Amino acid sequence: MTSPLTFFLATLLISTSLAAPKITGEQKVWHKITLSFDGPATSENATPNPFTDYRLDVTFTHADQSFTIPGYFAADGRAAHTSAESGNQWHVHFAPNRSGDWTWKARFRKGKDVAVAPNSTAGESAGFFDCESGSLTIAASDKSAPDTRALGTVQAVGHRYPVCAGTGDIFWKVGADSPENLLSYADFDGDFKSDGKKDDLVKTWQAHVRDWKQGDPTWQDGKGKGMIGAINYLASKGLNAMSFLTFNVEGDDQNVFPYLDYHERERFDISRLAQWEIVFEHATSKGLFLHFKTQESENETLLDQGDTGRQRKLYYRELLARFSHHPALNWNLGEENGQWKAHHNKTHFQTTAQRLAMGDYFHAHDPYDHPVVIHNGQWPADLYGKNTSIDGASLQTANPTFANVHNATLNIINASQAQGKAWIVACDEPGDAEHALVPDAADPTHDNARMNALWGNLLAGGWGLEFYFGYKHEHSDLTCQDWRSRDKFWDQCRHALDFFRTQKLPATEMKCLDDLLLDAPGFCFAKPGHTYLLLVKNSAKPARLKLGDSDASFTISWFNPRDGGALQSGSITTLQGPGTHPLGLPPTDPDKDWVALIKKN
Repeated sequence: MTSPLTFFLATLLISTSLAAPKITGEQKVWHKITLSFDGPATSENATPNPFTDYRLDVTFTHADQSFTIPGYFAADGRAAHTSAESGNQWHVHFAPNRSGDWTWKARFRKGKDVAVAPNSTAGESAGFFDCESGSLTIAASDKSAPDTRALGTVQAVGHRYPVCAGTGDIFWKVGADSPENLLSYADFDGDFKSDGKKDDLVKTWQAHVRDWKQGDPTWQDGKGKGMIGAINYLASKGLNAMSFLTFNVEGDDQNVFPYLDYHERERFDISRLAQWEIVFEHATSKGLFLHFKTQESENETLLDQGDTGRQRKLYYRELLARFSHHPALNWNLGEENGQWKAHHNKTHFQTTAQRLAMGDYFHAHDPYDHPVVIHNGQWPADLYGKNTSIDGASLQTANPTFANVHNATLNIINASQAQGKAWIVACDEPGDAEHALVPDAADPTHDNARMNALWGNLLAGGWGLEFYFGYKHEHSDLTCQDWRSRDKFWDQCRHALDFFRTQKLPATEMKCLDDLLLDAPGFCFAKPGHTYLLLVKNSAKPARLKLGDSDASFTISWFNPRDGGALQSGSITTLQGPGTHPLGLPPTDPDKDWVALIKKN
């Protein structure tokens, strides 16, 4: 006869094995590992609301550190492929930052609005896998660059540049800012395609279907090839960033949002978000930085009247739970955010306190501490400070020749540093609204975009750019479906990225010192007495460089920003300080722009 104790132990063993999650993904540093728990069966429209009234958090611990990762309701666990609205699967994604043995413990709570409660123990136990625990053994990553899983989480670390946690290297970026409605895509689930809200702007990305490769991801019998192919193309050009809105209700496009429909604010479209994740996973594997633009100027007060209240916290929690494991991303608090003259008729805008509160939330809840940036709109002077929760600027300018990119970048760098915290500054909408980066057919050389924007930002101390496409041209910020429209310029962007990655400049010790460059238009980025990096826009009359009091000897080499390639020698190969000295002529084409690298012997 079975004893009561034996029966109890057997029952406990069965219960424990049923509660254990399914673990998928490569158990390696910086890789996405998913814990899939069997929980309560529910649906997107159920009561209680599975998005607000349940809360899953899993704490992962290794030695002296721990990460608490938010989870989410995942329907049947395969919603990207099945379009499921219901099920009993609850997911947590974890990207460990160290190899070795990790332990984990789940907390699963239920109760009214527990998902957005300030206390993670609010409500009551939801049963099922609550308090379940286990372990993982994590190996080193086997990926190689450009895959961002080989680099580690991109983080702001207190100086002008974001750094890859795995390598310690600066993350330089150049990519596409347009189209802002990248995720307005016909192959994603949802009725946004037929709800009467600017449905003509929904994309097919047909021009990039040819760039999809056998073995690349799709969903639902071959959907997604256009967008996956577009990512392949961008990566093939050597670019490493793409930008997209995740919430543009009431904005310019009105087809991108995470919710079940246009008017919903607390129930999410599980299958569409899972399809977004397929796209983001592929982009990560191809080395693309993910620029999450979380709202537009037109809708910045739509959630909680601009506060970080119930609706906004729920929205941010879903973004963090589903996507924060990607190593290379930033959270942009709002496109054209705040009060600014171009929107002088706009009566609803976020205040300084509301702008800072959004940053506070991300820094308190993002387990990986990705950079938090904000886009002007309103110039960000009200947000600087030693203890600000905002790490940097996503800069927008307004000159068709990109003439103000350099000075605007420098302005924010200097002003933020003077207030106690140096911001990272990327120029993510260089140019003006009408033209900016025009198609190759309209400007095959892109001289102003290259000199004034690309090198203008980098030689001011910025960490990179994403290029906006003006609305007066085909393949604009809202209508672009073919990134090949700017194919010639992407090559010039790759040349700049290759230069900064390979030269290993002492960039954190350098600063913009344009007044050291004489007799020629251009920019100077320097660590005086050690390294000088110049863009000389025209060397027909040889430029001169102030070496100051240094009596050191320097070598001078030239880099072609138009065509790339190795460093070359010009008419002068060495400089001897102190004083002011001519640089001589570049190897060829002195009437064109060249980059001069002067290094102490």
